[in-house]
Amino acid sequence: MPYRASMSVEEREEFLDEVRVAVLAVSEPGRGPLALPVWFVYHAGVVEFGIDADSLKAQLLRAAGRATIIVQDESPPYRYVSVEGPVEPTGAERDVLAMATRYLGADLGAWYAKANPSTESSVVFRLHPEHWRTQDFSAAATAADEAGMSGE
Repeated sequence: MPYRASMSVEEREEFLDEVRVAVLAVSEPGRGPLALPVWFVYHAGVVEFGIDADSLKAQLLRAAGRATIIVQDESPPYRYVSVEGPVEPTGAERDVLAMATRYLGADLGAWYAKANPSTESSVVFRLHPEHWRTQDFSAAATAADEAGMSGE
C-alpha cells in the first residue's frame, strides 16, 4: 500500500487557499537558486505575490522569466504543493492590507499595511502554473494509526 499520494486538483486548490507561507525559488546565475519566503494568494489558476520592484528577487524573476513556488504543511501528515512556470510582473497595485490581513489577521494586518504601504517600487508578480508536483502523506498517518503507532 502506498503511503503517499498526489493531491487531486480540488485538494490542491483547497490546500493553496489555506494561509501558508510559500518558498519562491528562482535561478541565480553562478549560484544555486535563490529561495526565499513570500506571502501569496492563489486564485483563478494563478499564484500572485507582491515584492519590491528593485529587490534581488524581482531582478532575478525578470531575468529568468520562470520560477518555482513550494508550499508545505510542516505538521504530520505532511503535504506539499510545488508549482513551476513563467512569471510576469503586472501593472496591478500591491494590496498590502488584503495580504497582511490574510496572513496576520485584521488588527495586526492593518498595522502592518500602514507600516509597510505599497509604493511606486512595489510590484505584483503572477506565476502561471505549467508543472505541478503534489504529495499528501495522510495514508501513512492512517496506516500508523491502524498499526497502533500514532505516537500518542
